[in-house]
This record gives sequence, structure tokens and C-alpha cells, in this order.
Amino acid sequence: MNRLTKLGLGLVAVVGLAGMAIAADTSETSVTGNLEDAYCYGTMGAKGPGHKQCAMKCASAGIPVTLIEKGTEKSYILLPNKDASPLPQSVISRMEDEVTVTGKEYNKNGTEYLVVESVK
Repeated sequence: MNRLTKLGLGLVAVVGLAGMAIAADTSETSVTGNLEDAYCYGTMGAKGPGHKQCAMKCASAGIPVTLIEKGTEKSYILLPNKDASPLPQSVISRMEDEVTVTGKEYNKNGTEYLVVESVK
């Protein structure tokens, strides 16, 4: 192989790797909505202040927590900011409340995820 061919292949590889790094990077976003436990909300439609204690128990037990975006029906599954960790107490204590969650957003196979960095 001559030098020009090697240089061209090297540039293609660098550009390809840079593109993959950019695609893997997600930006931080903030979403406002209500925190619901996925089991009761999904199976029975349970929600609201009367369901708060149950939702907190479910979230504490590891039932997934969803954030239903205000003004839409879009939902996010909330994830802790570290693998094999529970959701922060700032999420569990605010179940059934309207909150703003800030973190990195991911979409896999049509499912929206939000890694919790802060809750207000």
C-alpha cells in the first residue's frame, strides 16, 4: 500500500470513530411531569395524592418509576446515575408529585429513559 492510500484509510477511520463518539454522547435535558410507579399506574391507572404512600413503597421496593411529561402522554423510565444503585431518595419521596428531573436522556427501541441527576 502506498502512503496516500494509508493516509486516506486512516482519515476514514478517524472520522468514523469521531462520528460514533458524537452519536454516543447525549445531552442533559430537563423534563417536568408527575412521578408514577410503573406497576400501579400501568396496570390499574392508580395515581394522585391518595396513591402517594403506595407509590413510595413500590419505588422503594424497586418497581420502575416513570415520569409522565406534563402536557403530553410521553413517559420516561427513570434510572439511577450509577449501575446497580437504587433511585435517589429525592425521587422516592416525591412520588405522585409534579417535579422537574434533569439528566441524560436515552432512547432505545422506542423506550425513553432519563438518568436522574437532580430533582426539583
